[in-house]
Amino acid sequence: MAQKIADETDRRILKELTADARITNNELAERVGLSASACLRRLRRLEETGVIKGYTALVDPTAEGWTMTAIAAVRLSRQHEDEIEMFETAVRSWDEVLECHLVTGSRDYVLKVMSAGLDQYERFIKEKIARLKCVDTIETSFVMNTIKERRI
Repeated sequence: MAQKIADETDRRILKELTADARITNNELAERVGLSASACLRRLRRLEETGVIKGYTALVDPTAEGWTMTAIAAVRLSRQHEDEIEMFETAVRSWDEVLECHLVTGSRDYVLKVMSAGLDQYERFIKEKIARLKCVDTIETSFVMNTIKERRI
């Protein structure tokens, strides 16, 4: 298997794109010390090999009316394939869930959930998560303040 990140120049390209994905190729090339054509070749290789999965805009959650972040730890009643599939399929369809991670320990999944407030979060729990027959327990922590948030 070929190495996806070739060297420190690739890392500098990724760092610059992480900070500003809308940067022009010419500006990117200048910042990392390459010609525009060499920079573009490296960028295309990083995209083709899957190091760069895509480009996206970071949207302020309050623009969506989301003012509250919750971390929900979910334990399934059984870890059978059909229940896992039921849960994961449902989670993928819920806009409120920004992230879902299968984890080790006493819980099976950890979800990052956004809502407009406690009432909306309660509806989300009652109308979506708790209605799944495969869910045994849900434990929620509310985010009071975000100290660090980094995208890679």
